[in-house]
Amino acid sequence: RHNIELFDMVRVDHFRGFVGYWEVPATETDAINGRWVQAPAWDFFAHVKNELGDVPIIAEDLGVITPDVTEVRQSFGFPGMKVLLFAFGDDLPTNPYAPHNFERECVVYTGTHDNNTVCAWFENEATPEQRDRVRRYLGGHVSGREIHMQLIRLAMMSVAKVAIFPMQDVLGLGEEARMNRPATNEGNWLWRLLPEQMDPALASQLREMAEIYGRL
Repeated sequence: RHNIELFDMVRVDHFRGFVGYWEVPATETDAINGRWVQAPAWDFFAHVKNELGDVPIIAEDLGVITPDVTEVRQSFGFPGMKVLLFAFGDDLPTNPYAPHNFERECVVYTGTHDNNTVCAWFENEATPEQRDRVRRYLGGHVSGREIHMQLIRLAMMSVAKVAIFPMQDVLGLGEEARMNRPATNEGNWLWRLLPEQMDPALASQLREMAEIYGRL
């Protein structure tokens, strides 16, 4: 309830855990010896709706998602997540993160807190094949200095209900601005947006995109 008062939308991480979760006995020394347990998703979200009404939830449904998870998400009207950095594998034509495969009820991100920035991904992490797919998908030459705005535009023009961009991508920052490196203990969550980084010209550019693609 408090989060709804603070934010326009609330993302529920690991949404699949509300439908089924991996249970490991406390006596085990690792997570291998466990079992899948069905969770009371229908009752839980029905209670949430009865108490709070139509909650503006984004369901984090990245990774391997089973049909029962999708059924719960769709039944309660929670949009799922699409991350553009995941789109450019060798399965691009059928990849669910490629914009031509989006459904309306989704939220598109260029990347999340767990990914590198778009610029750093394109320059340092993407394979030559992935960079080539990005260029072919966008229909022309793309450089590391402009890739962030190209993907922001791609997200804006998609059918996704909502488009969200990390400020690091809006500003076109590199590896130094990465927010989090999963499975590491140091150097995470240190980046901060400074007042002098706010650029009125950049804000105007984003507004123009939002207006052109019907997102105002």
